[in-house]
Amino acid sequence: MTFADDQLTQDDFLGGAIKIWQPKNGYRAATDPVFLAAAVVAKSGQSVLEIGCGAGTALACLCKRVPGLDAHGLEIQADYADLARRNAADNGFKYAVHDGDLLDLPEPIRATAFDHVFINPPFYDALASSAPSDSGRDTAHRIGEARLEDWIIVGLRRLKPRGYFTIIHRAERLADILGALNGKTGDIRILPLTSREGRMAGRVIVRARKGVGGALELLAPLILHQGLAHSTDEDSFRTGVRKILRNIQPIVM
Repeated sequence: MTFADDQLTQDDFLGGAIKIWQPKNGYRAATDPVFLAAAVVAKSGQSVLEIGCGAGTALACLCKRVPGLDAHGLEIQADYADLARRNAADNGFKYAVHDGDLLDLPEPIRATAFDHVFINPPFYDALASSAPSDSGRDTAHRIGEARLEDWIIVGLRRLKPRGYFTIIHRAERLADILGALNGKTGDIRILPLTSREGRMAGRVIVRARKGVGGALELLAPLILHQGLAHSTDEDSFRTGVRKILRNIQPIVM
């Protein structure tokens, strides 16, 4: 089953540099996949894998910033995987999208080791009452059969030695993320994302390297918006954040 065109919108990302088809009523990408892609330190010629790629927003953002990648996505929902393929074609990218479950990886993924693995896992436990009820959004936001630890363990297994693992997630799950990375990675960088100065972080980006040493570093937060409150109809992103979201700038961690 695939989405019909009247069920979709085509939305600009990276200041219109890419255009992404998304369902009107299912899971819709916002800033998280853009920030995730901006934090991946891939170089042209390297191999990358996004587990749970959805409609391919993060993959497309990364491929736009870093041409020449051997890029792959894994998606459990066939209709979203089809959208990711359509978005690749419409934007002129050649990333491959594989249908499958991270707990039962398709052979092309299971047989490959990547230079980079990046993920934006579901936010909610399977029984969380606050999780969305829409079926597509529900699958995207709930952990379901795969726990957060499973996402991380599978991601690390698919990395080459010294490869980079990058995740964006809720700040309250930071202890769980670090627990899953403990003993398997080093050179861990943690970047909190907070909406405004003085606010608690709502998201964290964590990047680690497989099988290396190196200290953990908690970086100064990336503050997204100017001012203490939203006061206009226009976005209030800070200049550096706008460059990430609109001008394809990487996040330096």
